[in-house]
Amino acid sequence: MTKALGLISGGLDSSLAAMALMRQGIEVTGISFVTPFFNADKAKQAAKAIGHPLIIENISDIHLQMVKTPKYGYGRNMNPCIDCHALMFQLAGERMLRDGFDFLFSGEVLGQRPMSQNANALKSVANLSGFSDRVLRPLSAKLLPITPIEESGLVVREQLLDLQGRSRKPQQALAKEWGLHDYPGSGGGCLLTEEGFSNQLRDLFDHHPEAAVTDVELLKIGRQFRLSATAKLVLGRHRTDNDALLQQTNPGQIKLRCQNFSGPLGVFCGDGDDKELDTAAAIVASYGKGKNEAEVDVLCIADSGEFVRRVKPLPREISRKLLLR
Repeated sequence: MTKALGLISGGLDSSLAAMALMRQGIEVTGISFVTPFFNADKAKQAAKAIGHPLIIENISDIHLQMVKTPKYGYGRNMNPCIDCHALMFQLAGERMLRDGFDFLFSGEVLGQRPMSQNANALKSVANLSGFSDRVLRPLSAKLLPITPIEESGLVVREQLLDLQGRSRKPQQALAKEWGLHDYPGSGGGCLLTEEGFSNQLRDLFDHHPEAAVTDVELLKIGRQFRLSATAKLVLGRHRTDNDALLQQTNPGQIKLRCQNFSGPLGVFCGDGDDKELDTAAAIVASYGKGKNEAEVDVLCIADSGEFVRRVKPLPREISRKLLLR
Protein backbone atom coordinates (compact mmCIF):
# COMPACT_ATOMS: atom_id res chain seq x y z
CA MET A 1 0.00 0.00 0.00
CA THR A 2 1.17 3.52 -0.82
CA LYS A 3 2.14 5.47 2.30
CA ALA A 4 2.12 9.27 2.48
CA LEU A 5 3.44 11.58 5.18
CA GLY A 6 1.71 14.97 5.33
CA LEU A 7 2.34 18.30 7.01
CA ILE A 8 -0.78 18.69 9.14
CA SER A 9 -1.58 22.05 10.71
CA GLY A 10 -5.09 21.13 11.77
CA GLY A 11 -6.65 23.67 9.42
CA LEU A 12 -9.23 22.87 6.76
CA ASP A 13 -6.77 22.72 3.86
CA SER A 14 -4.38 20.16 5.33
CA SER A 15 -7.35 18.07 6.50
CA LEU A 16 -8.85 18.04 3.00
CA ALA A 17 -5.46 17.17 1.48
CA ALA A 18 -5.22 14.16 3.78
CA MET A 19 -8.78 13.10 2.99
CA ALA A 20 -8.21 13.44 -0.76
CA LEU A 21 -5.42 10.88 -0.53
CA MET A 22 -7.25 8.60 1.90
CA ARG A 23 -10.16 8.47 -0.56
CA GLN A 24 -7.71 6.91 -3.03
CA GLY A 25 -6.83 4.18 -0.54
CA ILE A 26 -3.50 5.74 0.39
CA GLU A 27 -2.29 5.19 3.95
CA VAL A 28 -1.87 8.67 5.41
CA THR A 29 0.16 9.70 8.43
CA GLY A 30 0.39 13.30 9.53
CA ILE A 31 3.33 15.11 11.04
CA SER A 32 3.01 18.31 13.06
CA PHE A 33 5.89 20.39 14.33
CA VAL A 34 6.10 22.29 17.61
CA THR A 35 8.09 25.52 18.02
CA PRO A 36 7.86 28.56 20.31
CA PHE A 37 5.62 30.13 17.65
CA PHE A 38 2.99 27.43 17.11
CA ASN A 39 1.87 24.13 18.61
CA ALA A 40 0.20 20.91 17.50
CA ASP A 41 -3.13 21.26 19.31
CA LYS A 42 -5.24 21.77 16.18
CA ALA A 43 -3.37 19.03 14.37
CA LYS A 44 -4.21 16.58 17.15
CA GLN A 45 -7.90 17.41 16.87
CA ALA A 46 -7.86 17.14 13.08
CA ALA A 47 -6.05 13.80 13.05
CA LYS A 48 -8.54 12.40 15.54
CA ALA A 49 -11.51 13.66 13.52
CA ILE A 50 -10.23 12.28 10.23
CA GLY A 51 -8.77 9.12 11.65
CA HIS A 52 -5.10 9.03 10.72
CA PRO A 53 -1.95 8.70 12.89
CA LEU A 54 -0.06 11.84 13.82
CA ILE A 55 3.63 12.30 14.56
CA ILE A 56 4.50 15.31 16.73
CA GLU A 57 8.07 16.61 16.69
CA ASN A 58 9.56 19.53 18.61
CA ILE A 59 11.92 21.49 16.34
CA SER A 60 12.28 24.63 18.47
CA ASP A 61 16.06 25.06 18.29
CA ILE A 62 16.54 24.50 14.56
CA HIS A 63 13.43 26.49 13.73
CA LEU A 64 14.61 29.48 15.78
CA GLN A 65 17.91 29.54 13.90
CA MET A 66 15.99 29.60 10.62
CA VAL A 67 13.77 32.46 11.84
CA LYS A 68 16.88 34.53 12.63
CA THR A 69 18.34 34.23 9.11
CA PRO A 70 15.74 33.14 6.54
CA LYS A 71 17.02 32.82 2.99
CA TYR A 72 13.81 34.20 1.47
CA GLY A 73 13.19 36.86 4.12
CA TYR A 74 10.03 37.70 6.03
CA GLY A 75 6.43 38.38 5.16
CA ARG A 76 4.48 41.33 6.52
CA ASN A 77 5.77 40.64 10.04
CA MET A 78 8.46 38.21 11.23
CA ASN A 79 7.00 35.24 9.34
CA PRO A 80 9.54 33.55 7.03
CA CYS A 81 6.87 31.38 5.41
CA ILE A 82 8.85 30.03 2.46
CA ASP A 83 11.84 29.06 4.60
CA CYS A 84 9.55 27.67 7.30
CA HIS A 85 7.62 25.43 4.90
CA ALA A 86 10.86 24.28 3.31
CA LEU A 87 12.35 23.40 6.70
CA MET A 88 9.26 21.40 7.61
CA PHE A 89 9.37 19.52 4.30
CA GLN A 90 13.09 18.88 4.85
CA LEU A 91 12.53 17.42 8.30
CA ALA A 92 9.48 15.49 7.16
CA GLY A 93 11.51 14.18 4.22
CA GLU A 94 14.15 12.83 6.56
CA ARG A 95 11.39 11.06 8.50
CA MET A 96 9.94 9.79 5.20
CA LEU A 97 13.22 8.13 4.27
CA ARG A 98 13.75 6.75 7.76
CA ASP A 99 10.25 5.31 8.18
CA GLY A 100 9.55 4.10 4.66
CA PHE A 101 6.93 6.56 3.40
CA ASP A 102 6.55 6.99 -0.36
CA PHE A 103 6.02 10.75 -0.59
CA LEU A 104 5.20 13.98 1.25
CA PHE A 105 2.15 16.20 0.95
CA SER A 106 0.69 19.43 2.33
CA GLY A 107 -2.54 21.39 2.18
CA GLU A 108 -1.05 24.37 0.32
CA VAL A 109 -3.39 25.95 -2.22
CA LEU A 110 -2.07 27.76 -5.30
CA GLY A 111 -2.61 31.52 -4.93
CA GLN A 112 -4.17 31.37 -1.47
CA ARG A 113 -1.35 33.49 -0.06
CA PRO A 114 0.07 35.82 -2.74
CA MET A 115 3.64 35.81 -1.43
CA SER A 116 4.18 32.30 -0.10
CA GLN A 117 1.80 30.17 -2.18
CA ASN A 118 2.24 31.41 -5.72
CA ALA A 119 3.66 28.95 -8.27
CA ASN A 120 7.25 30.18 -7.87
CA ALA A 121 7.06 30.07 -4.08
CA LEU A 122 5.68 26.54 -4.04
CA LYS A 123 8.52 25.48 -6.34
CA SER A 124 11.08 27.26 -4.15
CA VAL A 125 9.76 25.52 -1.04
CA ALA A 126 10.06 22.10 -2.65
CA ASN A 127 13.55 22.79 -4.03
CA LEU A 128 14.85 24.29 -0.78
CA SER A 129 13.63 21.27 1.17
CA GLY A 130 15.84 18.91 -0.85
CA PHE A 131 12.87 16.65 -1.68
CA SER A 132 11.38 18.43 -4.68
CA ASP A 133 10.53 15.17 -6.47
CA ARG A 134 8.70 13.77 -3.43
CA VAL A 135 6.34 16.69 -2.63
CA LEU A 136 2.66 16.69 -3.62
CA ARG A 137 0.00 19.38 -3.12
CA PRO A 138 -3.23 17.39 -3.58
CA LEU A 139 -5.57 20.40 -3.45
CA SER A 140 -3.96 22.19 -6.43
CA ALA A 141 -2.16 19.30 -8.13
CA LYS A 142 -4.11 19.56 -11.42
CA LEU A 143 -2.94 23.16 -11.82
CA LEU A 144 0.71 22.37 -11.09
CA PRO A 145 3.26 20.47 -13.18
CA ILE A 146 2.86 16.72 -12.92
CA THR A 147 5.11 15.19 -10.28
CA PRO A 148 7.12 11.94 -10.31
CA ILE A 149 4.68 10.76 -7.65
CA GLU A 150 1.82 10.95 -10.14
CA GLU A 151 3.87 9.69 -13.06
CA SER A 152 4.84 6.58 -11.12
CA GLY A 153 1.22 5.72 -10.39
CA LEU A 154 1.48 6.15 -6.63
CA VAL A 155 -1.34 8.70 -6.89
CA VAL A 156 -4.10 9.04 -9.49
CA ARG A 157 -3.81 12.60 -10.79
CA GLU A 158 -7.39 12.64 -12.09
CA GLN A 159 -8.65 12.18 -8.53
CA LEU A 160 -6.68 15.14 -7.21
CA LEU A 161 -8.02 18.69 -7.14
CA ASP A 162 -7.67 22.04 -8.92
CA LEU A 163 -8.31 24.55 -6.15
CA GLN A 164 -6.75 28.00 -6.33
CA GLY A 165 -7.18 31.50 -4.98
CA ARG A 166 -8.00 33.03 -1.63
CA SER A 167 -11.67 32.09 -1.36
CA ARG A 168 -12.39 29.25 1.05
CA LYS A 169 -15.85 28.52 -0.35
CA PRO A 170 -14.66 25.61 -2.54
CA GLN A 171 -12.94 24.02 0.47
CA GLN A 172 -16.01 24.53 2.63
CA ALA A 173 -18.23 22.94 -0.01
CA LEU A 174 -15.81 20.02 -0.30
CA ALA A 175 -15.74 19.59 3.48
CA LYS A 176 -19.54 19.40 3.51
CA GLU A 177 -19.56 16.87 0.67
CA TRP A 178 -16.96 14.69 2.40
CA GLY A 179 -18.60 14.90 5.81
CA LEU A 180 -15.99 17.06 7.53
CA HIS A 181 -18.03 19.38 9.72
CA ASP A 182 -15.77 20.40 12.62
CA TYR A 183 -12.76 22.45 11.57
CA PRO A 184 -11.19 25.74 12.70
CA GLY A 185 -11.52 29.04 10.88
CA SER A 186 -8.82 30.31 8.60
CA GLY A 187 -5.79 32.23 9.80
CA GLY A 188 -4.13 32.45 13.18
CA GLY A 189 -2.01 29.91 14.93
CA CYS A 190 1.44 31.33 14.21
CA LEU A 191 2.75 34.09 16.46
CA LEU A 192 5.18 35.20 13.75
CA THR A 193 2.27 36.62 11.74
CA GLU A 194 1.17 38.87 14.64
CA GLU A 195 2.42 42.46 14.60
CA GLY A 196 2.82 42.93 18.36
CA PHE A 197 4.72 39.70 18.92
CA SER A 198 6.85 40.35 15.83
CA ASN A 199 7.85 43.76 17.19
CA GLN A 200 8.96 42.16 20.45
CA LEU A 201 10.84 39.39 18.65
CA ARG A 202 12.59 41.90 16.40
CA ASP A 203 13.64 43.84 19.49
CA LEU A 204 14.99 40.65 21.07
CA PHE A 205 17.05 39.76 17.99
CA ASP A 206 18.36 43.34 17.68
CA HIS A 207 19.59 43.45 21.28
CA HIS A 208 20.30 39.77 21.90
CA PRO A 209 21.23 38.06 18.59
CA GLU A 210 22.20 34.84 20.35
CA ALA A 211 18.74 34.56 21.96
CA ALA A 212 17.69 30.99 22.72
CA VAL A 213 14.31 29.31 22.82
CA THR A 214 13.90 30.14 26.51
CA ASP A 215 14.30 33.85 25.69
CA VAL A 216 11.60 33.64 23.05
CA GLU A 217 9.27 31.85 25.45
CA LEU A 218 9.48 34.84 27.79
CA LEU A 219 8.07 37.06 25.02
CA LYS A 220 4.80 35.17 25.30
CA ILE A 221 4.28 36.19 28.91
CA GLY A 222 3.12 39.51 30.34
CA ARG A 223 4.34 42.99 29.44
CA GLN A 224 7.78 43.58 27.93
CA PHE A 225 9.78 46.70 28.83
CA ARG A 226 13.02 47.64 27.05
CA LEU A 227 15.19 49.39 29.68
CA SER A 228 18.44 49.68 27.70
CA ALA A 229 20.37 47.97 24.95
CA THR A 230 21.36 45.25 27.41
CA ALA A 231 18.46 45.02 29.85
CA LYS A 232 14.70 44.47 29.82
CA LEU A 233 11.88 43.68 32.22
CA VAL A 234 9.10 41.13 31.79
CA LEU A 235 6.13 41.92 34.03
CA GLY A 236 3.21 39.63 34.76
CA ARG A 237 -0.32 40.91 34.11
CA HIS A 238 -2.17 38.40 36.29
CA ARG A 239 -1.64 35.27 38.35
CA THR A 240 -1.32 33.02 35.31
CA ASP A 241 1.52 35.20 34.01
CA ASN A 242 3.18 35.25 37.41
CA ASP A 243 3.07 31.46 37.64
CA ALA A 244 4.47 31.16 34.12
CA LEU A 245 7.31 33.55 34.92
CA LEU A 246 8.25 31.46 37.94
CA GLN A 247 8.53 28.43 35.64
CA GLN A 248 10.31 30.19 32.75
CA THR A 249 12.96 32.17 34.63
CA ASN A 250 16.48 31.39 33.40
CA PRO A 251 19.83 31.44 35.23
CA GLY A 252 21.21 34.96 35.65
CA GLN A 253 17.80 36.60 35.67
CA ILE A 254 16.43 38.37 38.74
CA LYS A 255 12.86 38.02 40.00
CA LEU A 256 11.29 41.16 41.48
CA ARG A 257 8.19 41.56 43.64
CA CYS A 258 6.93 44.26 46.01
CA GLN A 259 7.78 43.24 49.56
CA ASN A 260 4.89 44.81 51.51
CA PHE A 261 2.23 45.21 48.82
CA SER A 262 0.52 42.77 46.49
CA GLY A 263 1.37 43.14 42.83
CA PRO A 264 2.86 41.46 39.78
CA LEU A 265 6.04 39.44 39.47
CA GLY A 266 8.78 40.90 37.31
CA VAL A 267 11.81 39.28 35.72
CA PHE A 268 14.88 41.41 35.03
CA CYS A 269 16.80 40.07 32.03
CA GLY A 270 20.18 40.96 30.62
CA ASP A 271 23.34 42.63 31.85
CA GLY A 272 21.91 45.84 33.25
CA ASP A 273 23.53 47.91 36.01
CA ASP A 274 22.08 49.07 39.33
CA LYS A 275 20.36 52.03 37.67
CA GLU A 276 18.51 49.78 35.25
CA LEU A 277 17.63 47.36 38.03
CA ASP A 278 16.18 50.27 40.01
CA THR A 279 14.13 51.28 36.97
CA ALA A 280 12.81 47.73 36.72
CA ALA A 281 11.96 47.73 40.43
CA ALA A 282 10.22 51.09 40.06
CA ILE A 283 8.06 49.72 37.25
CA VAL A 284 7.17 46.68 39.34
CA ALA A 285 6.22 49.00 42.20
CA SER A 286 4.08 51.15 39.91
CA TYR A 287 1.92 48.19 38.92
CA GLY A 288 1.39 47.03 42.51
CA LYS A 289 -0.94 48.15 45.28
CA GLY A 290 1.74 50.51 46.57
CA LYS A 291 1.83 52.57 43.38
CA ASN A 292 0.85 55.76 45.23
CA GLU A 293 3.43 55.37 48.02
CA ALA A 294 6.45 57.67 48.23
CA GLU A 295 8.77 54.62 48.29
CA VAL A 296 8.31 50.87 48.02
CA ASP A 297 10.64 48.01 48.96
CA VAL A 298 11.04 45.60 46.09
CA LEU A 299 12.42 42.15 46.87
CA CYS A 300 14.98 40.95 44.33
CA ILE A 301 15.72 37.23 44.09
CA ALA A 302 18.92 36.45 42.21
CA ASP A 303 21.02 33.31 41.82
CA SER A 304 23.36 34.60 44.50
CA GLY A 305 20.64 35.38 47.04
CA GLU A 306 17.98 37.94 47.98
CA PHE A 307 18.24 41.70 48.46
CA VAL A 308 15.91 44.69 48.56
CA ARG A 309 15.80 47.84 46.42
CA ARG A 310 13.88 50.80 47.88
CA VAL A 311 12.45 52.78 44.96
CA LYS A 312 9.87 55.40 44.09
CA PRO A 313 7.15 53.89 41.88
CA LEU A 314 7.72 55.03 38.33
CA PRO A 315 4.93 57.22 36.94
CA ARG A 316 2.82 55.16 34.56
CA GLU A 317 3.26 57.61 31.67
CA ILE A 318 7.03 57.07 31.84
CA SER A 319 6.85 53.27 32.08
CA ARG A 320 4.54 53.19 29.04
CA LYS A 321 7.28 54.79 26.95
CA LEU A 322 9.48 51.76 27.71
CA LEU A 323 6.76 49.25 26.86
CA LEU A 324 7.28 47.17 23.73
CA ARG A 325 4.13 46.95 21.62
